[in-house]
Amino acid sequence: MLVPSRRRLRLEVWIVLGLSLGQSAVYSVVQLLDKMTRAPLAEGTSTLNRSQSTREYFDLTYQLLDIIFALVPVLLVLYFLTDQRHAAPGEAGQSGSAFRKLGFNFARPGRDLLQGLGLAALIGIPSLGLYAAGRALGITTAIIPSALDAYWWTVPVLILSAVRHAVLEEVIVVGYLLDRFGKFGWSTPLAIAVSSVLRGSYHLYQGFGPFIGNAIMGVVFAWLYTRTRRVMPLVIAHALLDIVAFVGFSLFGKAVGLG
Repeated sequence: MLVPSRRRLRLEVWIVLGLSLGQSAVYSVVQLLDKMTRAPLAEGTSTLNRSQSTREYFDLTYQLLDIIFALVPVLLVLYFLTDQRHAAPGEAGQSGSAFRKLGFNFARPGRDLLQGLGLAALIGIPSLGLYAAGRALGITTAIIPSALDAYWWTVPVLILSAVRHAVLEEVIVVGYLLDRFGKFGWSTPLAIAVSSVLRGSYHLYQGFGPFIGNAIMGVVFAWLYTRTRRVMPLVIAHALLDIVAFVGFSLFGKAVGLG
């Protein structure tokens, strides 16, 4: 099997992004323009987890289906990376998979957990200040992390939603894209910059503050990945940030901004 050409890899990347976060970025830009042309941005609201039915178990079904199907592009990426790895000349017979290649496994749970906790603290605390500043400057909408009705399954679903966002974003925007950008011949700073701008862009529906905050988060996460080649600490950190925001808001009603 031949190594995929750069042209083929570029097409692959466009397909992956068109099915996942690239699509989200386009919608996010349109939603931002919609909000800005309706009223001042500070008067807008961004809701992250919405109820999809007034009937409890249909709402639960919709929520679970959204989570499951949102992860399909991750499976596609893992397939592409695994297939490319085994196809490359000189790599025949090497052990490993896309999970190992991305560091998306449980090979070092203790260190990954500690790094994830540290990253969550490093990103989470400044994010609250940036959210407050964005609100004060009128460049950030009011963010409602959860608008789900209170059922027995609300908290578990919010946790699953947080994990979904973490896996989808870190595997695709960091692990997959940095791998492909490297094969395009891009420099590491350029690859990190493009990955980070993409991360910020699909948060633009929340306003310019979250765009800036998530772009900075993207730089930190992507830089760390280039040092460790492990996406798992990033997934852990991102999941913790979202769990605190989603579940905290659901239980205590405090709006917080996050990636």
